[in-house]
Amino acid sequence: MPRQSIWPKLLLTAILGAATGWWIWQRPQGNNAEPPPVVPPPAQTAPEPAPAAAAVVPDVSSISDEQNNIQVYKSVSPAVVNLTSTTIQYDFFFRVLPSQGSGSGFLIDAEGNILTNYHVVSGARSVEVTLSDQSRHPAKLIGRDRLSDLAIIKIDAGRDLPYVKLGGSDNLQVGQKVLAIGNPFGFEGTLTTGVISSLGRNIRDQEGRLLEDVIQTDAAINPGNSGGPLLNARGEVIGINTAIFGQASIGIGFAIPVNTAKSILTDLLQEGRVRRGYLGVVGREITPALAELLDLPASQGLLVARVRRGGPGDRAGIRAGRSLALIGNEQFVIGGDLIVEVDGIPIESSVALSRYVLRMKPGEVIRFTLYRGRERMEIEVELGEQPETG
Repeated sequence: MPRQSIWPKLLLTAILGAATGWWIWQRPQGNNAEPPPVVPPPAQTAPEPAPAAAAVVPDVSSISDEQNNIQVYKSVSPAVVNLTSTTIQYDFFFRVLPSQGSGSGFLIDAEGNILTNYHVVSGARSVEVTLSDQSRHPAKLIGRDRLSDLAIIKIDAGRDLPYVKLGGSDNLQVGQKVLAIGNPFGFEGTLTTGVISSLGRNIRDQEGRLLEDVIQTDAAINPGNSGGPLLNARGEVIGINTAIFGQASIGIGFAIPVNTAKSILTDLLQEGRVRRGYLGVVGREITPALAELLDLPASQGLLVARVRRGGPGDRAGIRAGRSLALIGNEQFVIGGDLIVEVDGIPIESSVALSRYVLRMKPGEVIRFTLYRGRERMEIEVELGEQPETG
């Protein structure tokens, strides 16, 4: 009987075993639940637009410096605007040559009022505002103040707009972190950071105007930054960037303290100008050495050299000197009243007196303590209104 091969049987057995194992492995187990069906996520609806509000930055104590920079920028930059001003110039043949300049500003309320520098919009025939969404709007001048280099313009965007939160500048510290947002050289929405380098600086702008008590910072400020906000780490405005030392940033920039702006905002919005007190008296500071040379009854004060005829000081009876004295290489007007106090506050310089008077309103009365010869006396003066200066 011929021998039969067993290999076909072994191959068939292997195939059947493999098929049986695959079937057992694939069969669902009784203790395994069916996988949940895949359900598409619900369709998302567009959120309702949030009402306009002042920019707010969360607590800065729990985040890194980098994250703070990012949060301040995201919060405040929508309220920072780019300004393009157009002025008219004439060539040699009296042909009209429109000229454009750029600057920055920031929204101070949802209605479209924008705070900026006076010099950014001074002399402009038209001002165009570009918002962070790149929409453009014509602006009208609401108020201006040449003395503080501040102005307010307004746009009508047809909707509520985001705006900044005004902080305070009385308690600033040298070394405190600051951030500046603006449009240097036309590059919109530029953020720079630094610290407060000094406080209480007195500088003169390009037109010779004296700006008092300004903030010095090393945050990069360049042409086009003028009018933009200087911010603290909470995203609050503490200053208005206004000037630099030199033609480009070398780490010395200046900002007007926000409290200066806050003190005149109501006048600018309601009257278009700032109503300040006016005295009409010019004097010369007296030092102890000078007082001894002139045989004056006090070692400090302000020696009145000129009183404007018909002005508040003249009407109150303050007297100017009538004689000239040459001391060293300088001439002094002598013989006038020596002012030593205003409302009980010692006065040692003409700057101090001017600053005090300018903070008052027309019609307010201040009391002068002065010497006329050797006689000490008091005179009350009702202030007039500071004349327009531009």
